[in-house]
Amino acid sequence: MFEVTTTHYLVVSFLLFAIGIFGIAARKNMITVLMSIELVLNSVNLNLIAFSYQHSNLTGQIFAVFTITVAAGEAAVGLGILIAFFRLRESTTLDGATELKG
Repeated sequence: MFEVTTTHYLVVSFLLFAIGIFGIAARKNMITVLMSIELVLNSVNLNLIAFSYQHSNLTGQIFAVFTITVAAGEAAVGLGILIAFFRLRESTTLDGATELKG
């Protein structure tokens, strides 16, 4: 039977990370950038849990829980900023946000 190893988890994590970085670099919509940041954080969580399972140590899983907590806070703050920006500019493009630098 086919056995799933740590290498398989690392490949999936790398693909998630690459998609997330591409989404951050190539997109102009703030919502898509926030979702891409979540993909990057989830790829890190997958690595933490895979290595934690491989070494039979719970430290990686504890760090993953903390990372999920930070990601939830980041999403809440990011969506709050996004709503305030949308009320101000009626747009969610990143080009409008760079004009706010002053």
